[in-house]
Amino acid sequence: MTASAERRPYAPLREAYVIDAVRTAVGKRGGALAEVHPADLGAAALRGLVERTGIDPAVVDDVIVGCVDNLGPQAGNIGRTMWLVAGYPEEVPGVTVDRQCGSSQQAINFGAQAIMSGTAEVVVAGGVQNMSAIPIGAAMIAAKPYGFESAFIGAKGWDSRYGTGEVSQFKGAEMIAEKWGISREDMERWALQSHQRAKTAITEGRFDNEIVPVGDFTVDQGPRETSLEKMATLQPLSEGSPLTAAVASQISDGASATLLASEWAVKEYGLTPRARIHHVSARGADPIFMLSAPIPATQWALEKTGLTIDDIDVIEINEAFAPVVLAWIKEIGADPAKVNVNGGAIALGHPLGATGAKLFATLLNELERVNGRYGLLTICEGGGTANVTIIERLDADKK
Repeated sequence: MTASAERRPYAPLREAYVIDAVRTAVGKRGGALAEVHPADLGAAALRGLVERTGIDPAVVDDVIVGCVDNLGPQAGNIGRTMWLVAGYPEEVPGVTVDRQCGSSQQAINFGAQAIMSGTAEVVVAGGVQNMSAIPIGAAMIAAKPYGFESAFIGAKGWDSRYGTGEVSQFKGAEMIAEKWGISREDMERWALQSHQRAKTAITEGRFDNEIVPVGDFTVDQGPRETSLEKMATLQPLSEGSPLTAAVASQISDGASATLLASEWAVKEYGLTPRARIHHVSARGADPIFMLSAPIPATQWALEKTGLTIDDIDVIEINEAFAPVVLAWIKEIGADPAKVNVNGGAIALGHPLGATGAKLFATLLNELERVNGRYGLLTICEGGGTANVTIIERLDADKK
């Protein structure tokens, strides 16, 4: 049976307010943040958040942090560790969430749900990832010495349902490009635009209000000087593939943090909300396509809220690969001028566990910059799932 959004009315018990959202600048692989311990990196985002909001750390009910490839310095519940490294109270708990690329978006959604349900008043949600230190996919191969070649293949139920073929984001992106008729040239044009938009945003200082320093590092390292001609010379990621490194997200390092609060906490602690959480949800799709789930997830969210895509003023969809965004635009009918207007992960990087709350910070600030009302964030995730978060700016009546 197919689940129906109509049969599940959206009725949060309480409001969850967005007090602030910050991020570090994103370091490229081997760049400015490569030698920073993930706990110290995450702590920088937490300190920036606490200092900006003036919240007493002791009143935080929980710290929910996204991180992928939880090995070595990212193991042992990094969400808890980075809170302690920041110097904050031991009685405040912390937890680490792994929903792959959407991990810190899920952290925000979990935090919002806790506040909406009345089980929390103040939640810090964020993410951290040092991909220079712990390579992408490290957790997938960590058990090879123990006889497990894959996280999927070898499970009898998986093999009987999905076979023993390749399960990867690269394969998924290729399948999406083929299904939605997206050419290499289409992807390269979007990638070039991502770099151009990112460089404009940096030059105009659009990220200044969301970035907190790590030492003296405050400017994203990812945007490149490139052109369609340069992109056309790159070799495909595999023989016959339309994908090249130019149309893929960059391996990166970074951290992010968001403060959520109930109406009671806003009044009790003298906080100033910037937005409210209007909707949170997650949906799944084919795990072999893997990266297509933002399409049904967005359709679900719009149906649940009664909004149309034209009601959304600012959209952030993670650029894991260019075809993910282009297929989503085709299916949802979104105006490309509202999508990733300050560039995306192709230009700015994708520090896996930190990306969700990073994009959330950009969404919030851009919504204010354009005097919009609704902003939507969605991210494709390993395993074929996607989150959607919709926020509403509180002073949108001034629009």
